[in-house]
Amino acid sequence: MKIDVGIAGDVAALMRAEVAAGQRAVSTTMHQVGGGLKEDWRGQITGAGLGRRLGNTIRLAVYPRGRDSLDAAALVWSKAPVIIGAHETGPLIRAQHGFWLAIPTPAAGKAARGQRVTPAGWEKKTGVKLRFVFRRHGPSLLVADAVRLNTRGMAAVSKSKTGRGQVTAPIFLMVHQVKLPKRLDLARDAERALAAVPGRIVANWERQEY
Repeated sequence: MKIDVGIAGDVAALMRAEVAAGQRAVSTTMHQVGGGLKEDWRGQITGAGLGRRLGNTIRLAVYPRGRDSLDAAALVWSKAPVIIGAHETGPLIRAQHGFWLAIPTPAAGKAARGQRVTPAGWEKKTGVKLRFVFRRHGPSLLVADAVRLNTRGMAAVSKSKTGRGQVTAPIFLMVHQVKLPKRLDLARDAERALAAVPGRIVANWERQEY
């Protein structure tokens, strides 16, 4: 018995089509996995109460740009790496040269455009001088005398001539160091995304039509 085996069609064309399918599969996977990781990180940041603005610093880029490749790669990063890193590692922050760290209380309110509230900035904004109160046990304080608290608990200048409603309000807690809580675990999401890559490539490759 004689059996003849042959390949129908252009072998070179078939190979080129298979390579192109692989390139599309890998690039598509990078967009899918990278996009999913970006959204997971943003969700984790907003879920930790750190705000949508910080979450939106997470960005995605897929390389090479504008074409498919078997070597495609996704890069997910933050435009605020120092802030993100601090919330992920929970570092111990110390005041420099033995000075104090000023932590605003709710009475300090919020600075314009989301900037950090500082003692000097608060004094300039309100025209009220802060007074330092040393405490041996617990954080020391910067307080404002003869102010009133509005309905949101923020200190404001009192216009009362009788002193009615005036209080001495703690505006800043003063400490030499503070330990930030660890609020993020971005590595967990990254490892989950990385583990999904091989299966996604195979699935995207198999579903293509030639």
